[in-house]
Amino acid sequence: MPVQFSGLMQEHKAVREGVGMFDISHMGVLRIEGNNPKDTLQRLVPSDLHRIGPGEACYTVLLNGNGGIRDDLIVYDCGALDAERGVLVLVINAACADSDTAWIREQLEPAGLSVTDLKNDGVLLALQGPQAIPLLERLSGSDLSGLPRFGHTELTLQGLSKPVFTARTGYTGEDGVELLLTADDGRTLWQQLLTEGVTPCGLGARDTLRLEAAMHLYGQDMDADTTPFEASLGWLVHLEIPADFVGRQALETAAENGPTKRLVGLKLTGRAIARHDYPVLHNGERVGIVTSGTWSPTLEEPIALAFVPPTLAKLGTELQVEIRGKAQPATVVRRPFYKRA
Repeated sequence: MPVQFSGLMQEHKAVREGVGMFDISHMGVLRIEGNNPKDTLQRLVPSDLHRIGPGEACYTVLLNGNGGIRDDLIVYDCGALDAERGVLVLVINAACADSDTAWIREQLEPAGLSVTDLKNDGVLLALQGPQAIPLLERLSGSDLSGLPRFGHTELTLQGLSKPVFTARTGYTGEDGVELLLTADDGRTLWQQLLTEGVTPCGLGARDTLRLEAAMHLYGQDMDADTTPFEASLGWLVHLEIPADFVGRQALETAAENGPTKRLVGLKLTGRAIARHDYPVLHNGERVGIVTSGTWSPTLEEPIALAFVPPTLAKLGTELQVEIRGKAQPATVVRRPFYKRA
């Protein structure tokens, strides 16, 4: 995916006001099949997988033994093949795809589950924006009003050779879907969408859109040294479930002691942009670090995510970000920065 096609601002606006599309084929897609796959996969994630049923999905994280985040992912329940065997689909980050796949296989295959590359040489497209669902309904002849957020189904689209795995998920803060297709069908659909006037979007708009929605980027806003509690993802940790999972003991200790840092949202005064790794100051002293920052095209002001001590994470706390040697005023604000109506 290029940084931009027609321009970041135009692409960002297209997704917020109409419909844009992203080629996200760099993401990994795995199929997990076997007896009681949720029970086995539950050993790797802190979120209760039994809260979702066939046709539903959930966002969660893979952990290491210290409770740090190996990667974030989405788990899709694709239902049962028979009385015992079921199928799950996992979508994982591109940067971690190889290491995730090897580790997941190492953990699941000895338990009798098969782990295969579902995408293979196929295409994963994201169709995002307030007009995404109406357009897809027209192209498929299907009523998608009953497909909830994080729901998924298969759709038949005219001109394509196979049904399309369709999930009402995305990374923009807007309504939309992610579509898994064969390589040939992916090229065909991309051309169809261009003909329909859909705006192709690049990495630049993907980053500004996800940051306005305060969605995490792995490797910046969370990593193997960050627990879900520190990354403000404590809602993914379900310590009430009886299952033992990787990192559980560390997270139990972390929950008892409290985090040493917290990820917060910042809005800056003026037009200076806080970038990754810029220092966060309080009363002139360094207290934290910016993880992601950008100019918000929707809000027309600079925004950022940053790690700060828990004592400074309260809404309204006045901080500063050091930008090119100058301390720029910043305020801790509620996340997400933007939320669609």
